[in-house]
Amino acid sequence: MAQTKMDPEILSMVLDTIDRLEKDKLSLDTKLEMDRDGEFPMDLIRFMLGPEIALHLIFIPEEYGGLGAGASEIAVVSERMAKMDLGVATSFLAICLGTDPIRVGGTQKQKEKYIGKIAQEGLIVAYGVTEPEAGSNVQSLKTRADRVFDDAGQIKGYRLNGQKQFITNGGVADLYTILADTQKGPSFFIVEAGSEGLIPGKHEDKHGIRASDTCPLIMEDLFVPAENLIGGVEGKGLKEANKVFGYTRLMVATFGLGGGMASLERVIRYSKERVQFGTTLSEKQGYTHSLMVPHAVQLEAARAYIEDVARRLDTSEEELQVEGSIAKYFATEAGDAMANDGIQAFGGYGYMREYEVEKIKRDIKVLPIYEGTSEIQRNIISLFRMRTTVRSKGGFYIKMAEALENLPEECAGPLLAGAFRTMNEVLLSARKHKLTKSQYVMFLLADMMTWCEVGDALCRKAAVYRGEQDRSTSFVKTAARLFVRETIEKVYVNAIKIMHGCGQEIDESGRGVDALNLGQAMKDNLKDMDQIAQELVACN
Repeated sequence: MAQTKMDPEILSMVLDTIDRLEKDKLSLDTKLEMDRDGEFPMDLIRFMLGPEIALHLIFIPEEYGGLGAGASEIAVVSERMAKMDLGVATSFLAICLGTDPIRVGGTQKQKEKYIGKIAQEGLIVAYGVTEPEAGSNVQSLKTRADRVFDDAGQIKGYRLNGQKQFITNGGVADLYTILADTQKGPSFFIVEAGSEGLIPGKHEDKHGIRASDTCPLIMEDLFVPAENLIGGVEGKGLKEANKVFGYTRLMVATFGLGGGMASLERVIRYSKERVQFGTTLSEKQGYTHSLMVPHAVQLEAARAYIEDVARRLDTSEEELQVEGSIAKYFATEAGDAMANDGIQAFGGYGYMREYEVEKIKRDIKVLPIYEGTSEIQRNIISLFRMRTTVRSKGGFYIKMAEALENLPEECAGPLLAGAFRTMNEVLLSARKHKLTKSQYVMFLLADMMTWCEVGDALCRKAAVYRGEQDRSTSFVKTAARLFVRETIEKVYVNAIKIMHGCGQEIDESGRGVDALNLGQAMKDNLKDMDQIAQELVACN
């Protein structure tokens, strides 16, 4: 969804505000206490929503009293908040998510009333979609919204009955947007806290993000006036939900990036302090090249892809559902992997609460689960990209390969182009031989597609990057080469599994797989890893 861009100076002020907030209100002791108690920090959240800093205004369009941030700015802010604390960040993202159905599908009157109220009063908002049996499958909706008529036979409202599960801010929200099935299909409703028949359940005792509130919602004959049907027309709920998936899943991807960076930065600092056998850990390849470099490269790739999708959302493109799925799947898995090795990197200390890396790991684990699990994302990626590939007769990925071939070799574009072409051949062959009926094959294809498309974004960034961010130009180019080698390995291995491991041989794709030349692709791999390690240690 296209959004206006925030003034760079205002964005800088917002980031400075988050820095001060963390310094003044979220010391390590405070974060550990919030995690231990597992209670929603109402005073802190109200402060963040209050007039002094009003961080929620970044989510609100200017015409309703907000700052008018686009996807690119919100991604930057979301990453920074995730680095601060994922539990607090989750509560804030839920406010944005809960507002989205009104912003996307609401009538002008609904937007002015409720989005304006959220902006002015700093309301906590919850998004009520997930259900106990349906999970992330919104088409299996069980919550019902039955029409209520007045004496003249006109619809005056709806009675909602059903249950929602795992609702962030569910027990503390001032306002809810709830999806329920009407006579004409799923529809969103605006419900105010305290409405009779809206019953928040018990706060969930969670593994991580314990500072966020998560609870079920029960609706027992909950009356909602007709004017609170979002958009004023029944049956548009799925369309409204799909409109924001590309956007909201991109924001969850930024959480994966932010959480992963939080762990990586702590690992790098520790590596320069910890001495073993006469040298610091930062001087040992067995440490840097296993626990730092591969994750730094993946997180750099995730950042490039997130930036690319955000730019597209900020222009004219809408409903980038597949791109949102790719971003969420890749970035949250990359962040989770870094958080896991963050504990390993600290050794025995990593297992202790006071070093925080174990908390980061517990917090980040939810990211590959909520807003659609990684498995759901792989289903979406493979299914929709398969359709696009078949309809374009292979042209979709060939076009991307041709563009990559025009990039400088130091950015690894031509090398990645070969992986695209091989993946394309395997994809079409797998469909021809009906192997795509297997979900296992579709997951293998989804991984190939994901790594190739993320690699494409990183190569293109490396070709134009001029050091505007924290990394040097050589770092980004080197990261691109390393990630492309990882992508080629992924395509090669997955292609072999599909061609030879699924009950029948697919010979027509073999030449393309052999052409990848995995051995040649690995030339200077160690040298590039050394360079990444040196800059990580020098700049953090």
